[in-house]
Amino acid sequence: MISVTAKKNTITSAKRHDTDSGSPEVQVSVITQRILALQDHFKANPKDHGSRRGLLLMVGQRNRLLRYLAQVDRDRYNALIQKLGLRK
Repeated sequence: MISVTAKKNTITSAKRHDTDSGSPEVQVSVITQRILALQDHFKANPKDHGSRRGLLLMVGQRNRLLRYLAQVDRDRYNALIQKLGLRK
């Protein structure tokens, strides 16, 4: 789980305008931070299969959002995956 301040920092770095909190870029950035936090959790708790299911659901949601963004605006998609360091 990420802290409130980390989530706010992620949103401010990814938002497209001042009141943006739900664009695909913001959603993907927040989900990516949550995935990274869970990866650290699994290093300490390898048998936590319930949380692993949640991780897989988040990865699927992120992939759907990225696929949508790639269809709508390829330039924004490329900028986002480069910024977050994701593979295509």
